[in-house]
Order: sequence, then C-alpha cells, then structure tokens
Amino acid sequence: MGKNADVDKVLIVIPAYNEADNIEKVINEIKKDINYADILVINDCSKDNTEEIVRKNGVKCINNIFNMRYAWAVQTGIKYAYQNGYDYVIQMDADGQHIASEAEKLYKEIKKTNADIVIGSRYLVDTGYPCPLFRRIGTKLFEIIIRLFTHKKIADPLSGFQCLNRDVIEYYSKVGNYPEFPDANLIMEMLFKGYKITETPVKMRLRETGESMHGGFIKPIKYMIKQFYECVVLVVKYFGKRRIKR
Repeated sequence: MGKNADVDKVLIVIPAYNEADNIEKVINEIKKDINYADILVINDCSKDNTEEIVRKNGVKCINNIFNMRYAWAVQTGIKYAYQNGYDYVIQMDADGQHIASEAEKLYKEIKKTNADIVIGSRYLVDTGYPCPLFRRIGTKLFEIIIRLFTHKKIADPLSGFQCLNRDVIEYYSKVGNYPEFPDANLIMEMLFKGYKITETPVKMRLRETGESMHGGFIKPIKYMIKQFYECVVLVVKYFGKRRIKR
C-alpha cells in the first residue's frame, strides 16, 4: 500500500446483528486485502454466535447490552476510533456486501483528494450492481435533492460504504451528531457544513444469507419517508447560511 499505510492508523468499523453466517468471511477478506487496518466489530446484541466467531478470529468485539440498531452501533465504533487516536475509519457491513479489496479504494481516494469523506459508489459508473427498483428510485430522488440544494452531485447517497478522516470521526463521535439513518440526510448536512465529500466507484455484492435491516415492504417505505422529511428539515435549517467547516 505504501508508506501512508505504515503511518496512518486505520480502523474498519463493522456493525453486526445476527451475522454468524457472514462475519467470518468478511473478517478473512479484510485480513487478506487490508492487513494494515485494525478491525472492530460492534456486536449489536446478536441472538446468534456472532461474538464467538469474531473473537475466535482474533478480532476486537464490543458487545452492546441491548440492540442499539445500525446507526448507533456504527457511532459506537466511531467513538472508539476517536478515543484511540485513529486517523481514518472505513465503515463496512457485516453481511458481505462490502468487499474488502474495494475498501482500499476508499482509503487511497481520501489520501489522494484530501477529502473529509469518501463514499463508495455503485452508480458513479456502471458496476453491474443489481439494485432493487424501489431503492434505485429512492437513490435517484435523494441525488436530485442533494444536487439541487448543495450543488454537489452524489450518485450514491444511500451508500454506507465510506471512509472518514479524523475531523469527521471527531464530529460524528459527539452526541446528537449522528442520526438514526445516517445516509442522504447526513451527507447533505455535512455538505451544508462545508465538509469535502467525494465518491469513488466500487463493486458491491448482494448479501448471501440473512435479512437486511431494510427488508420487506413496509420498512423501505418508512425509511424513504423519514429520509425525505429529514432532508426537508435540513434545507429549512441551513437555507441562506454560509457554509463553514467546523
């Protein structure tokens, strides 16, 4: 990877809930393809043996005493990164959708561009990702909203596959700065605040086993409505204000 990987402290944060069927493969891929990064799994009160598998593979695991759900499990990992002096955090899912070798692209891009956040994008170029129609429509809607009000094109605003620098780690670690669904709304807010966000094309896979947190019919609809509402609130909050990076 080069000398930067020898100097930078990089942490891969993986929230996991009932991912016993997937987590070992994810860990093994990371160890093989990004061996300079530390791994932290946040076991979000799983009912299966996720924790046992993580510890068997020699990976640090934080166990939540109750199910905090995705966003606050991720924030737990970000807090750990801030408290332990990490320079970069790479967010990855435990279900195998995010590919370790692709994660390195995020790290390379953030070093090259000096961005605050790099998003792994499925849609910046055609990567062949078989996205469900409803989610693709939602992604396009939020792309338009973000571009309209921030003048920045983000092709994949619903991607959780991201690399964060130290400034963002510190900001996200604070109480109240990380919402329940940290997707298009959080990207929009960070752009309003003046943070530099870029994208890089990545390949992703569909999960092989288990259930997505946005599975079913009702959950995706509720998620999209909440995202839209929060984006509207942000537009009202920041309308006409000068963008200053804090």
